[in-house]
Order: sequence, then C-alpha cells, then structure tokens
Amino acid sequence: MVLLAVLALAFTLWAAQSLILPILLAMFFALVGNPIIRMLQRLWLPRFVAALLVVVGGLAGAAALGNQLVEPAGEFVRQMPQQVRQIAPKLRDLTRPVQEANRAAQNIARVAGGQQNQRVQVVSAPSDPYRWLLTTPKVVASVLAVILLTFFFMVYGAHLQRHALQLLPSRQQQKLTVEILQSIEREISRYVLTISVINALLGMAFALALYLLDVPLQEALLWGTMVALLNFAPYVGPLIGILAMLGMGLLAYDELWRALLPATIYLVLHTLEGQIITPIVLGRRMALSPLVLILALMVFGWLWGIIGLLLAVPLLVCVKLVLARLDGMGGWARLLE
Repeated sequence: MVLLAVLALAFTLWAAQSLILPILLAMFFALVGNPIIRMLQRLWLPRFVAALLVVVGGLAGAAALGNQLVEPAGEFVRQMPQQVRQIAPKLRDLTRPVQEANRAAQNIARVAGGQQNQRVQVVSAPSDPYRWLLTTPKVVASVLAVILLTFFFMVYGAHLQRHALQLLPSRQQQKLTVEILQSIEREISRYVLTISVINALLGMAFALALYLLDVPLQEALLWGTMVALLNFAPYVGPLIGILAMLGMGLLAYDELWRALLPATIYLVLHTLEGQIITPIVLGRRMALSPLVLILALMVFGWLWGIIGLLLAVPLLVCVKLVLARLDGMGGWARLLE
C-alpha cells in the first residue's frame, strides 16, 4: 500500500506539474521576499504596500538584467553552430588517443562479426511552424500566474494560515501550531533568502572575474547569471557550469592554459562558497546529506526538469525543518543530515 501510494503521488506530481510548478515557484519567491517585507513593516509600511514594493522591485531588477542578457544570449544562440565547428578540432586533438582506440575496437568487432558498412538513413520529423502560437500563450499565462500568486502569498499567506489553523479543535493546539509554523516559515525564509543572496554574489564575482579577463560586460553577466542559477542545484549545477566554462574557454582562447582559466576560476569560487562561506553563514543546522541531495535532485529533476533541480534543495530543507519540529519525527530529520 505504501509503494502504491508513493507511485500514485509521483505520477500526480508529474501529471499536474503545469498546476503545481507555478504554485511552488510563487511560494519560493514569497519566501525570498518575506524577510524584506518584515523589514519594511518595521518602517511602518502596510504589508500590502511592502509586498507591492518587493514584487515591483523584483520585476524591475529582472527586467533590467534581462535587457542586458537578451543581446548576448541571442548572439550566442545564433553563433552556436559556428562555435561548435570551431571547438571540434580542439576537442579532436585532446581526444585523439581515445578516438584511435575506439576506431581500432570497431574494426575488430566488424571483422569478427563479418559485417560490412551499412548506410543509415535518418528520417527527421517535420517541424510545426505554428507550434509557437500554442506554446507562447501558455508560457505567458504561467509567468503571470507566478507573479500574481507571489504577490497574494506575500499579502494574504499569513491570513490564510491563521484561518486554516482555526479549524483545530482546541485553542492550545492552535497556539502551539501557530508558533511552530511561524518559526518554520521564518527559518525557511531566512534560508531561501540567504542562499539566493550567496548565489547572486557568486554569479557577480564570477562575472567580474570574466570581465577582468577581457570578456565583454554583457557576456560576462550572461555567464554570471547562469552560474548563479546553476548553484541552486548542488553537484549537478556546478558540474554543468564547469563543462560550460571549459567550452567557453576553448572557444575564446587558443592557448590551453588560458582556455582552462575560466573553469579554474569557477571551481575556486565554488569551492570557497560551498566549503567555507555557506557553512559559516547557515551553520550545521541546515546541512543535508550529499547522498540525500543527489537522490532529491534525481527525483525532482525527473519529475519537473530544470525547475525541479532548482526547487529540490529548498523543498528538502522545508521537509527537514518540518520533521525536526514534529514530535516523534526527529529521527527522520537526522536521517537527512
């Protein structure tokens, strides 16, 4: 029964991702903004006005950053085929011994099997030129839903929580539950905001390092933004980042040591952030088991793709904090450490 329930839950999370993901993203952004809203409320601003300022400020910052990234991103996409052709000879020189060994193994297998070279015909399905007419409105609707839900979570989330707790039978249970939920929400908000700030600073530091290496400012900001987003997915994100920096270095420089320089700088910055800065800022209480992190990344990445990789760690931290606050669940919380 437990196995069937888990399979049913996984299928529901996958099938209803178009409904669940905007809600989870809105809750994530609301958790990032709640500490800022509480700080603005100490300045005698109403919660509605504070939430509006946070949402408008976030959208303005995202629009300003997107305006800087649109041109280099479009140029990168347009030049991708040519860049791949440029990087192919360099990679061929590095992997020539492996290719020769592979070619020898193929010749041996062909002789042993008595097979001749066969032509393989690749049939590609025709692309639908009107597909974007169907996907674009869905994307726009999802973005608007995330923005509106984020604002309403910031403004009315506490009221909804308070009214839901009134359904509990006794006042003592209501008071205890309110204290637990408020402490959990405060800790999760602080964690999500702290991780977001650390990742943003990491992206800015890497963009500055690239700019000092004579990379154009807009292109440096593009790579720095990618590094900041990838850092939300431990292990998997930095691995993708290192491979991307290796490709970028091979495209930008002819000398091998200069081609390895962007990946080396990224590795040094990520090591400092992961091994020194984040443990000092967050402490051991927010530490998670690497094995549990990998499993969570696999599960949520399989369910929801890139967004699942970005949300896996915050969701796992939420589960750990909730288990640590519930009676009899401390062992499960320690299991995640």
